[in-house]
Amino acid sequence: MPAGRQRRGRLTADLPLDGITVVALEAAVAAPLATRHMADLGARVVKVERRDGGDFARAYDDSVHGLASHFVWLNRGKQSVTLDLKTDRGRAVLADLVAGADVFLQNLAPGAAARLGCASADLRERDPRLITVDMSGYGASGPYRDKRAYDMLVQCEAALAAVTGPAQSPAKTGVPAADIAAGVYAFSAVLAALVRRGTTGEGASIEISMFEATAEWMGYQLYYLQGTGRAPGRSGLSHPSVAPYDSYPTADEQEVLIGIQNDREWRRFADGFLGRPELADDPEWATNVARVRHRRIVDALVAGRTATMAADDLVARLDDLAIASARLNSVANLLDHPQLAARDRWRTVTTPGGEIRALLPPFTFAGLELPTGPVPALGEHTEDVLRALGYPPERITELQAAGVV
Repeated sequence: MPAGRQRRGRLTADLPLDGITVVALEAAVAAPLATRHMADLGARVVKVERRDGGDFARAYDDSVHGLASHFVWLNRGKQSVTLDLKTDRGRAVLADLVAGADVFLQNLAPGAAARLGCASADLRERDPRLITVDMSGYGASGPYRDKRAYDMLVQCEAALAAVTGPAQSPAKTGVPAADIAAGVYAFSAVLAALVRRGTTGEGASIEISMFEATAEWMGYQLYYLQGTGRAPGRSGLSHPSVAPYDSYPTADEQEVLIGIQNDREWRRFADGFLGRPELADDPEWATNVARVRHRRIVDALVAGRTATMAADDLVARLDDLAIASARLNSVANLLDHPQLAARDRWRTVTTPGGEIRALLPPFTFAGLELPTGPVPALGEHTEDVLRALGYPPERITELQAAGVV
């Protein structure tokens, strides 16, 4: 992508990952999220898919112009190449693709990459500058090494589900948190490896496990348990260590979240919102530890006040006092959220079925418009990618006739 490309009326500089080629044997969520963010930063991402349906996330649903919502979310800006990797010729094509890459990332079933001739150690021996990323459920060693892993299962195994939901029952998160955790750590690790390669010339062998990524997100609960001998437990929208911190009713039957993070905020809240300035110094109310101990009384007092106000008035009053609050929004509310609109976060993305609205990636570079490329059809770029490898037309035709691509 040349410097100075014009996008939406703004002149841009080079994208951060211009000139970087990523080859991905990926499916589902974790790995595609990592490589989509690489594409967001300007990398050329070649997504290698099965000829018989491709990434199985393509078939999760047909909600977006006949396409799967997960796939549309995670795969814009990539090139789709179909290969039959069960054949020697298909594996030879894959080897040619990897030979010209900066990053090779895979999240196949345990052992599958090695059977395809793509073991990280072998690839790095051939090209020490290559960065390889092996993503799995539980890692390449240990008793769970060969265990199949999906987001919900990993959330349960890593105890995330045990601390999510209301007190009465555990729940998985509403988004695939274990997948997202692994994808984000893979993305950041690749960026770090590229920086190191720029100074040392050496690539890297990176391993990311969904289980370990999710366990890292459990840090607060793990340290709390070690310090107190008991786990914090589930608290719904509340917080086991902070009060008041919950959802409260309004006069117009909405819910507003209020969070008091420190005792200085409580002093301001007690006086300016509750109209009870004496509670700022009362030892039964003045500290967070005391308020957590008397959480039910605190919540009842706050709810009694919020229930007399409409949600708009309540939020405005809290904003005036510099007290943190939020509305309990629906997905529809988020789609039309005024903050996203005001910050111009939406772009039009083309898909094989039609145009959709898509959010810009959440990293914003001043003066730089990041790309939101099209969502690829299965195998859409196979011929282009093979031509870029230097394959002559007759060889491409032969591979197509043999069912290799």
